Amino acid sequence: MTLIAVERIKLLSIRSPWWCIAAGVLVSVALAGLIAGFSDPEMLSIGLTQTTNQFGLILVMAMAALSITTEYRFGTIRATFQAVPDRGSVLLAKGVVIAFLAGITGLVTAFGSWGLAVLLSPEAQLAITTAGQWRTVAGTGLVYAIAGVFALAVATLVRQPAAATTAVIMWPLAVEALVPLIPRVGPAVEPWLPFYAANHFLFGGQDDLAVSMNAAGVLTRSDMPFGPWGGLGWFAAISAVLLVLAVIVTKRRDA
Repeated sequence: MTLIAVERIKLLSIRSPWWCIAAGVLVSVALAGLIAGFSDPEMLSIGLTQTTNQFGLILVMAMAALSITTEYRFGTIRATFQAVPDRGSVLLAKGVVIAFLAGITGLVTAFGSWGLAVLLSPEAQLAITTAGQWRTVAGTGLVYAIAGVFALAVATLVRQPAAATTAVIMWPLAVEALVPLIPRVGPAVEPWLPFYAANHFLFGGQDDLAVSMNAAGVLTRSDMPFGPWGGLGWFAAISAVLLVLAVIVTKRRDA
């Protein structure tokens, strides 16, 4: 049995990941349905149906954080490291499992939100016809996958369940919202914030109904230093660096 298979069984054999995934999908899709049901069809866009996926993203990140912190809390990580002395391999296997599960969750959430909006507002122009629109919907899976690795790395560094969960939730919701308010420094730093860059990948370059999209708070600045795919690359690079740092720290300290 491969290490990836072992980590998959460990993760999916407990209830909390399933609850996080189910809650994330249901809340995101339900909110998208509310938006579609109560919005003017002329003001409804594909991008707007995807703005609620942020709620699912937060819960998936919480799931990723708990996948490692609960092992530290109950001491089961020691048995894992005894069976597999190469701690880096363990974390990488966890990262693969988390990324795959989070990515699938992101795709289900994105297409579920879009599909429900199509059903509830058939008059709206919601056909996916451009590369940018496909990026907004299908790209959600990539963002979820990378965010899962981001959360796993942060949680590995922090170890404590409450602290790790708080960190991965508050960073995109509060920290990245407050940083731009810092005089002079904030606007310069804003484009390089990881989740701001991820939003640029999903919603950057979308010209359809920018007013309604901007009201939802997901549109990024027009003077970004990179394009949408560059935003995804930057987000992935930050997550990769954090994971490497987590591997190094884990190898050097006691379990």
